[in-house]
Amino acid sequence: MENILPAYNDPLFSILLIIVIALIISVVTYAWGLYKQQKEQGNLLKFLEKFDTTECLLDTASMPFDAHMLKPLALLAQAFDNTGEYHKAINIYLYLIKNREEEGSKLELMGKLGKTYFHAGFLERAKMIFEEILRKKPRTVEALYMLEVVLEKMQEYTKAAEILEPLELLGEETKPLRTFLTFSQLIADKTLSKEQKVVELLALLKNEPKLYREIIGVLFRLDTQAAWQAIERSRIEELIDILWFLPQSQLSLDIIAQNRQLKTLYYAKGYTLEPETESGIFALDMLATAKQNGFNEGDLHFTYLCSKCKQSFPISFKRCPNCMALHTVEVEEHIAKSDPKTDYSLF
Repeated sequence: MENILPAYNDPLFSILLIIVIALIISVVTYAWGLYKQQKEQGNLLKFLEKFDTTECLLDTASMPFDAHMLKPLALLAQAFDNTGEYHKAINIYLYLIKNREEEGSKLELMGKLGKTYFHAGFLERAKMIFEEILRKKPRTVEALYMLEVVLEKMQEYTKAAEILEPLELLGEETKPLRTFLTFSQLIADKTLSKEQKVVELLALLKNEPKLYREIIGVLFRLDTQAAWQAIERSRIEELIDILWFLPQSQLSLDIIAQNRQLKTLYYAKGYTLEPETESGIFALDMLATAKQNGFNEGDLHFTYLCSKCKQSFPISFKRCPNCMALHTVEVEEHIAKSDPKTDYSLF
């Protein structure tokens, strides 16, 4: 043996020792990584057990999984999500997550699962999903944004504001989000009087013009006169639905008389008698012209388009229900036959 192994003071001995130590470290590192991966897999499965549902008619428990099934099943889940069959989408996403091995693919599917829970109204479950994604990969920008939206919907505004700090560190622009959270928190604050809210809303409006539509809508509920005074003459078209659905008792006749668009709107509505048919808004002018010629059964109906994702909705929104974007609502007016059951706007 003495002739086979080098002596301890031989340079070859040192090289051999280094190689042995490197091999041991490699084996231990590989074994530890394998153990950690299996533990993470077990923890994920245990985590997903909280969300198992028996409501879905799709039997995925005994369904064998093949890698080629990923894309069609993901598309099917998305289709269920889009049509409001959330329980089916959730069931498929859970099945795919449990049967995928790639970490990136799992996290992507978990993000879609979290959005589905959010759309279905299960905010606490959506929150848990996005927190789990961030625990595994803290720099996931989309998960940070969605967690902020979930916390905002849960009216946990302080926690939602804390999410903005990591987003800023990742180079994201957060000023619109911060001001929107300030606005939302102000509206929800029950300790402030109406007068205090009006003062703070008007101050916020000066600093953030993008909140114009939202703030004017709230002001009409708090202080009608302050709302009329805050209306910008060049931005009346953005408020056409809010103004159209105002009850006659909330009109400011002095302000209306000084503006052609407002005169046309309320002549078409039937609140004023002085004819005016030139507002520059096509549907409104057509309706006013028809009224001037004796047709009194016309009305305006509204749809709301998101300028980012181009989805259309029957009711107004502050955040797009589809893509969660802020300040993207575009009001589209349409002439329709009047409905005696038409109620005031819920904006």
